[in-house]
Amino acid sequence: MTPLGYEELRHRAEEVIVSVPDVQGRLQGSRLSVPYFLEEVARQGFGACVYLLASDVEMGTGPGYAIDAWNSGFGDFVLRPDPATLRPLPWDPGTALVLADAVWPGGEPVEVAPRHILRTQLDRLAERGLAAFAGTELEFLVFRDSYRDAWERRYHGLETATRYNVDYSLQGLADIEPVVRRIRREMVRAGLPMETARGECHAGQYEIVFRYDEAMATCDKHVLFKNGAKQIAAQEGVALTFMPKFDEGEGNSCHVHLSLRGTDGTAVFADETTGDGMSELMRHFVAGQLACLPELTLLMAPNVNSYKRLRPGAFAPTGITWGRDNRTCPIRVVGSGASLRIEHRVPGGDANPYLAVAAMVAAGLHGIENRLPLPAPHEANALADPSVPRLPATLSEALRLWEGGELAAKVFGDAVVRHYAQAARAELEAFETAVTDWERVRGFERL
Repeated sequence: MTPLGYEELRHRAEEVIVSVPDVQGRLQGSRLSVPYFLEEVARQGFGACVYLLASDVEMGTGPGYAIDAWNSGFGDFVLRPDPATLRPLPWDPGTALVLADAVWPGGEPVEVAPRHILRTQLDRLAERGLAAFAGTELEFLVFRDSYRDAWERRYHGLETATRYNVDYSLQGLADIEPVVRRIRREMVRAGLPMETARGECHAGQYEIVFRYDEAMATCDKHVLFKNGAKQIAAQEGVALTFMPKFDEGEGNSCHVHLSLRGTDGTAVFADETTGDGMSELMRHFVAGQLACLPELTLLMAPNVNSYKRLRPGAFAPTGITWGRDNRTCPIRVVGSGASLRIEHRVPGGDANPYLAVAAMVAAGLHGIENRLPLPAPHEANALADPSVPRLPATLSEALRLWEGGELAAKVFGDAVVRHYAQAARAELEAFETAVTDWERVRGFERL
């Protein structure tokens, strides 16, 4: 099913959800009647409180963000619908959803809005006659418990929908298949062409991969998928999570496949005259990923839990290197010819896709503009090689590198650096004041 046109909407839906991706990549918005949307909002936009782009997971706001909602009186910006994103929601009959760009009342874009941050980097590519294409691979865990039951039990003792490792397995999926089948089919009906689906390593873990697309369209589909999958799970009386590390088992990744093309469709990463099939432009692009990764990790791993996944022995990257079809490297070069691309393996299931892809494009442009040389590929297991430079190991370290370097401010602007630094600080402050189960088990009786 293709996205809806405004002319079809009056006959296909009763309500429209106007939504904006927030700092965490979640969808925030309001339900509107179709007549109101078509007669006013489609042309003029819809007002929404500015704190939607300046709050933490708990919707707490405060000073420190580039948008100071607290001290400016909690006013509105305008959500301007993007008609290319209007889609039916098969899991919410009679409802369509449209994504919107946040703009100030005067029409200027909200600088720190995730879609605007990505669009700015894509515009930089376009100035060079280039366009980015991306695909995201999201993993998630499915539990037999409902979200309400899980909440009331404080997420303890939950029962996974499969009992053991079903990575690539065609058996052992009976308990998970009803909900993931519905997710697959209803996402396709919403206009997300599916490529593959399979069980994964952790008990209850599953992965659905949708067809690659232009980078902005892929990120739009990504946030719709996460939102819709959770709603479908709730309707089925089960729960699923995309959090990077639920327990000591395998984490949930969000590997991002990314390539560049000329605006005429030319596959600019490929050059069959070279020994490895990589063009000079691609070599600089990959070198930029390595050079910028320490400073830009914050945009790919934005939460405390992100770094529980990026630990030694967790089959997630810990070093800064690249390899040809080497899954132990954060940057894996895969494919050939027109399909030649990078697979960026740092982001987890909590990554905001707009920010993660914007960081990758900015890093690649840094490599291209400075003609950075690409070192030899890593041939062995990069996870076990102590000579490989390390990724930031904690959110605190990633925050320090984000604020302390020069690249982020140069390519994203001071407001974006300040805004997402505050988002990281809010996350750290919430974690540092929390008392965890680990502390209770360790210290309740024995200390």
